[in-house]
Amino acid sequence: MAILVTGGSGYIGSHTCVELLNAGYDIVVVDNLTNSRLESLRRVREITGRDFKFYKVDLLDQEALIRVFAQNKIDAVIHFAGHKSVGESVRLPLWYYHNNITGTLVLCKVMEKYGVKNIVFSSSATVYGLQEKVPIAEELPLSATNPYGRTKLMIEEMLRDLYLSDSNWSIALLRYFNPAGAHNSGLIGEDPNGIPNNLMPYITQVAAGRLKELQVFGNDYETIDGTGVRDFIHVVDLALGHLSALTKVMATTGVEAYNLGTGRGYSVLELVKAFETVTGMRIPYTITSRRPGDIGICYANPSKAERELGWVAEKGIEEMCSDSWRWQSNNPNGYLEEAKIAAGVGAAPSPRTLSRSNEDFFVYIGR
Repeated sequence: MAILVTGGSGYIGSHTCVELLNAGYDIVVVDNLTNSRLESLRRVREITGRDFKFYKVDLLDQEALIRVFAQNKIDAVIHFAGHKSVGESVRLPLWYYHNNITGTLVLCKVMEKYGVKNIVFSSSATVYGLQEKVPIAEELPLSATNPYGRTKLMIEEMLRDLYLSDSNWSIALLRYFNPAGAHNSGLIGEDPNGIPNNLMPYITQVAAGRLKELQVFGNDYETIDGTGVRDFIHVVDLALGHLSALTKVMATTGVEAYNLGTGRGYSVLELVKAFETVTGMRIPYTITSRRPGDIGICYANPSKAERELGWVAEKGIEEMCSDSWRWQSNNPNGYLEEAKIAAGVGAAPSPRTLSRSNEDFFVYIGR
């Protein structure tokens, strides 16, 4: 039996694969590689010393996904796959709705076909919309303010309806706050395409000289220094939250939402200062106007996850900074080895073709 990880070559997915493998699980990874790199999975194997199957499959391709389930005994699914940029979702809403929602529909249909009814879903704190009350708890009203957030909210509602139709389903909806950090080996981390959407990789790319300076959106909020306050959570803590949720869904039925955050907020400039203190690097920045829809303070109430999952975030802001910088300084251009392989420099791993009728459908195992 194995855990299927959709979007497993991405930032949070790859870190979760490491923790799953280290905990003794067998995994099967599916990813279409549109916003991630195969190199991350090679490094997951390097960190863990374990082999696993990888399928280059898009969740919109139902027949390819059926083959994955047919060839593996899947016991549960951790579902990360989906587009994830707020700004891009505003520009391309139909693309987001089709990819994120339809992809999840296809996944659930195939799961149902094979009797797999345990799923941990990667949701987001964006489902809370513009809340003025902090800390944010799971029972607050939900109202997303952008297409990305609405896809997460719609999928949550879809999964709730699925459970109402069949009480054998067991579903955990994990609402992330602001992931940061990297694996302490420096081998895997956040490697965004283009200018980063998240604050920490923006800071590290400025430190590495890839970007000239950090743009800080607004300094007139009612916060300690006028800049926005957010709940930053180490990606390894976040990955371990998925293992705790997996244990819960494997043992029970039902559908529950959980905040994964630290319960502590840091301002943009507090994070910058912490990074400078930990690394000794100076981060130049400029203040620009607020972004539409941003609020001053947002941080989680994570007590439900502690109470019901036995999970708490353990890593602090200093570890987030030091681990992020170790990843960035060791990999100044992200997964550069992947680019070398694509250019024909060095030896690439050889995929084993499973279906000659679909050249994008293959398994990559370890070496």
